[in-house]
Amino acid sequence: MSQQIGVVGAGTMGQGIAQVLLQSGFVVTLYDVAEAPLDRARNAIDKGLGKLVEKGRLSDDERSVAQQRLSTAISLKALGSCEVVIEAAPEKADLKEALFRDLSRLSPDIILASNTSSLSLTRLAAVCEGPQRVIGMHFFNPVPVLKLVEVIRAEQTSDATVARVEALAEAMGKTSVAIADSPGFAVNRLLIPMINEAIFLVHEGAASPEDIDTAMKLGAAHPIGPLALADLIGLDVCLAIMDVLADGFGDPKYRPCPLLKRMVDAGQLGRKSGRGFFHYT
Repeated sequence: MSQQIGVVGAGTMGQGIAQVLLQSGFVVTLYDVAEAPLDRARNAIDKGLGKLVEKGRLSDDERSVAQQRLSTAISLKALGSCEVVIEAAPEKADLKEALFRDLSRLSPDIILASNTSSLSLTRLAAVCEGPQRVIGMHFFNPVPVLKLVEVIRAEQTSDATVARVEALAEAMGKTSVAIADSPGFAVNRLLIPMINEAIFLVHEGAASPEDIDTAMKLGAAHPIGPLALADLIGLDVCLAIMDVLADGFGDPKYRPCPLLKRMVDAGQLGRKSGRGFFHYT
């Protein structure tokens, strides 16, 4: 019988995680607070699986079977029979802590993994019953394409939990790297300050967004410029991570650029809002 995995949050990351789980043979229960985001997620997952059929990576029959392994729920209780629950809710500490507190009460046996991109797993574990089963499982967008998963061990995380999550990542076709529970972990601690510095260049009038991205693509062999990447990640997410780094380290080098703050305040969040450093239709 296929293993049952829960995914909390039907946004972009939750959709991607659920799709990869489905195409890897898992039974998935996708949770969100309302039916509308779940309907959007199901459509997005169907579209993603359809692209795999077009590329010859899935057959029509395999797609149909994968679709049948997906169920949705607006009650956390529906996740009580899952072996692992992967949380992909918005990057807000209070929200995640409340979710983990409730999830830990569903069953003493569920492994609780968070897709947080920067928040402390040790703090999340501290609010849970059975904190030894709490761990970070940080995927990257787009999840069906990017192969990395950062596995973040809280102070309380057991060896068995780490082994189980690393095996899950491998079964999903991902490569995992072990990262200590430190603000921003590894990728975002390196990446987001670089993006923030690119935003400072725009803020200071040193260069245009187009020229900054061209320079990094042609001069540093980056496949995408830092400002286009910021738009893809979401400027609100970039700001939240910079705030976590600034708070966690108390170092002024992690000060968010004022332009980044203004753009977030204006709702210019990147691709998801249609406008960031570039315009999107």
